[in-house]
Amino acid sequence: MTSTFDVPTGTPTPPVRTVASRPSPVAAGLTEAQVEELGRRLDAIRDRVVADRGQRDADYIHSVIRTQRYLEVGGRALLFAGILPPAWVAGTAMLSASKIIENMELGHNIMHGQWDWMRDPKIHSSTWDWDNTSPAEAWKYTHNYEHHTYTNVVGRDRDVGYGILRMSDEQQWRPYYLFNPLWNALLATFFQWGVALHDLEAEKIAAGEKSLRSVWPQLKAIGRKVRRQFTKDYLVFPALAGPFFLPVLTGNATANLVRNLWSHAVIFCGHFPDGAVQFSEEQLDGETRGQWYLRQMLGSANLEGGPLFHLMTGNLSFQIEHHLFPDLPSNRYAEIAPEIRAICAEYGLEYTSGPLWRQYAQVLRTINRLALPPRKGTAPEPTALTPEPAPPLAA
Repeated sequence: MTSTFDVPTGTPTPPVRTVASRPSPVAAGLTEAQVEELGRRLDAIRDRVVADRGQRDADYIHSVIRTQRYLEVGGRALLFAGILPPAWVAGTAMLSASKIIENMELGHNIMHGQWDWMRDPKIHSSTWDWDNTSPAEAWKYTHNYEHHTYTNVVGRDRDVGYGILRMSDEQQWRPYYLFNPLWNALLATFFQWGVALHDLEAEKIAAGEKSLRSVWPQLKAIGRKVRRQFTKDYLVFPALAGPFFLPVLTGNATANLVRNLWSHAVIFCGHFPDGAVQFSEEQLDGETRGQWYLRQMLGSANLEGGPLFHLMTGNLSFQIEHHLFPDLPSNRYAEIAPEIRAICAEYGLEYTSGPLWRQYAQVLRTINRLALPPRKGTAPEPTALTPEPAPPLAA
């Protein structure tokens, strides 16, 4: 595939530019024409994959569903013998893996509409409900629409801090944020609850910008989902175990905790390690499709690992590819990732990627740093949020 990207004479592959902390898209150093050409090339990749979807993709999602169900049935069966420590450990591990796959590779991706093209009513974004306290319809609005439309736009993307954390230098510091590490630890521990409640925009309720009456329908929907989840994991299955009520109860609680910690780590590594860029609301004005693609690329970060690791992240380890094409089948992200990386290199754009341990350490460092007030007398760090003059258009 050829490109109209103007490469300086004698430099066939320009070096990757170092993307400063939180630059504007213009600061990526591309002309308007180059950005739009980038968009057309990415559209072509998407069209190619859409045209190629077929039986092997359907076989993949069916195999994941079968695996998840075998893990859940096996895990819950072993927990019924959980009075024996090996059975409790094995059962809890299998149930934890089941819940992770159900949330990450199945729930998240099916509710994105990645498998709607199969026209299977049982594997469709309009009918799937997941093993999570967040109601499916509410999640699809805040995640599929708000997060994927306003990715990393401070003040519009509510995943930037989930309404309780300071995750950007652009967020005004308050004494409350001194406890940023504590709030993050609580959010990780109870992540499914945090996802459910962040739909309510509690900070707006506290500020008087939203009334309790206006969120009452949301509260009722969350209450119904919480009652269903609580009854299943903490009443019905433990009760079915009879005298082994407590091992089943603790196994279910541990599996939910493991799922919460894992999903929190993966999701936070998708947008907040070093190299992932944040944006201002002003930068949305007049945003073209090419600029939208560029913002998704710069605002996302990948995780490196093997096939099992990618499955357990719901292929959100390919966060860049997912944000470029959120409705493509997740099993295709690994296939197109080398092509996206090559395009980034060609255009001199950062392709932020690294192992989980390193990316998460950077996220935790940012959370700890932003707990403290900005140093007096120092210039605000995100100066690059101010758009820089664009280079001349390519001839």
